[in-house]
Amino acid sequence: MSPDALADRLKSGLLSFPVTHFDAELRVDEARYREHLAWQTSFDVAGLFAAGGTGEGFSLTSEEIDRVLRIAVEEAGDRVPVIAPATGSTAQAVAQARAAKEAGASGILLFPPYLTEASQAGLVEHISAVCGATDLGVIVYSRANAVLVDSTVAQVADRNPTLIGLKDGIGDIEQMTRTFAKVGDRLIYIGGLPTAETFALPLLQLGVSTYSSALYNFLPEFALRFYAAVRAQDRAAVYQMLTDFVIPYLDIRDRTRGYAVSIVKAGLTAVGRDGGRVRPPLTDLTAAELTELTTLVSKLP
Repeated sequence: MSPDALADRLKSGLLSFPVTHFDAELRVDEARYREHLAWQTSFDVAGLFAAGGTGEGFSLTSEEIDRVLRIAVEEAGDRVPVIAPATGSTAQAVAQARAAKEAGASGILLFPPYLTEASQAGLVEHISAVCGATDLGVIVYSRANAVLVDSTVAQVADRNPTLIGLKDGIGDIEQMTRTFAKVGDRLIYIGGLPTAETFALPLLQLGVSTYSSALYNFLPEFALRFYAAVRAQDRAAVYQMLTDFVIPYLDIRDRTRGYAVSIVKAGLTAVGRDGGRVRPPLTDLTAAELTELTTLVSKLP
């Protein structure tokens, strides 16, 4: 898939980061992961990001990331674009981008460099190195220690034809306004804050036409209804769903650091699909919290 074709596909609908299933010994559980991907692609999703944040890519080895990506391409790549992660140092991210190309991925999501802080000039070189490593379309994730200002986004977009998108993990309204004013439709803009539904309606006004939905992992039909309401700018429907489910869900999520991922696996268990455990350093929901989440899910129509 060409970078332009990938951009058109991704901005056309809702996006998802599938969880990565583990067995009782916290090894990648290929069978359950394949089953999950088949279920995810049975609904109208525009793209799947394998081994991403919700997929606990930060806890996977490079070999596991490659295997998880290849499984996703085998299981879903003929129906849905599969986006691969590029993480860590510049050298490691370049190596992962090249491995993703070999694995048959449709594109790359470039995560912030590991641990160290960087100047905007340094981030330009980091992004450009990954964009130059393959001919795949690249989306850069602006968050943590790699928050891109508008002039930097414009510079990397001008310098790298295969850069197709900016995933926003900050939610800074002024910065997004400045970025869209400067770069416009040259890139696609993806909402990437935890439980992105909370921010989807206001960010739509800033040019963020789609987002990655963690809820899609276990409530795909609800997530798609929510996305449709956002795109229709149906404020009444959006706020009703926020009140009925999303905000109470956030109340559970916000109790412990790292629950943004843990609660998604718990959500799969709540709907009878066995999300399993998270790997350290994350922790699972307590039994009482899982019961609370299950009750909340059961009230959805």
